[in-house]
Amino acid sequence: MTGTKGKTGFIVLGMLLVALLLIPLFIKQDYYLSIVFLVGLYTILSQSWNIFGGYCGQINLGQAAFFGIGALSARYIWVAGIPYFLAIFAGGLGAVLLACVIGIPSLKLKGHYFAIGTLALAMISVIMVTDMLPGVNFLPPALSAGYSLVERYYLGLLVAAGTVWGTYILANSKLGLAMLSIREDEDAAEAIGISTFRTKVVSLMISSFVAGVAGGLFAIYSASFYRYVPFELWWSFDPVLITFIGGSGTVIGPVIGSICYVILKEIFAISLGQVNVLIFGAVFIMIVLFLPKGLIGMLEKLQKAKNFLR
Repeated sequence: MTGTKGKTGFIVLGMLLVALLLIPLFIKQDYYLSIVFLVGLYTILSQSWNIFGGYCGQINLGQAAFFGIGALSARYIWVAGIPYFLAIFAGGLGAVLLACVIGIPSLKLKGHYFAIGTLALAMISVIMVTDMLPGVNFLPPALSAGYSLVERYYLGLLVAAGTVWGTYILANSKLGLAMLSIREDEDAAEAIGISTFRTKVVSLMISSFVAGVAGGLFAIYSASFYRYVPFELWWSFDPVLITFIGGSGTVIGPVIGSICYVILKEIFAISLGQVNVLIFGAVFIMIVLFLPKGLIGMLEKLQKAKNFLR
């Protein structure tokens, strides 16, 4: 996203952010604040997948492991008395550490083997946490008494906005160009002097950190949760679906995808119950087949058609 279109997109996002910052002044219902918070949370998590999958072309299905370790790290550090904004940052570092220990060796795998390997990481993580840390994690009375949804609402918005801005900077940097080169043709990128392994390692570190921060936000947002919940596989599959809905390899795509996903999921869950899972599966297949570039790609096609008819 560059030039006039890029500026227009960020102006629109800026206006949307200002409007969202004003919402708590007029809407007091926790339900609506939670919906917007979830849009921000999914934007962060989807952007983390987009960095490594959309720009670098590495299909990572283990995002739940990084999200989960970020959530657990932030939760325990926060409960121990550390301010929550530092706890969230620590959650990101915890995810980076996991990526160093397990994720980097998996980069030796390529294509479908890498995707299967990262999926195995997510599955092993949820099984281990379920066995080792059963039960519900409740907040201590002191933290429960000071719980403020509005505070978390603003925190989620600001982190989401910072993630989008950071992704824009990354996409237009030398590292971003190297990532795009690997996505298009890894052998050609290696031939022109790009260290493909080092580039993938750095992009994995960035992606993992952002996923861990998203997990930390989830831990701070939740008054109580089962410890295995942040490791559930849907935290791996949801960002893939959201990114493809909006537009993989674009800055704005995960934002649009998150808005559509959260709103539609809420509507379908209320009206259709568990059937909504099947519907989203069908939607994902249809988008991959007919809209490989997501809603962003569809809008670009409509714009080209409009210009052609003029």
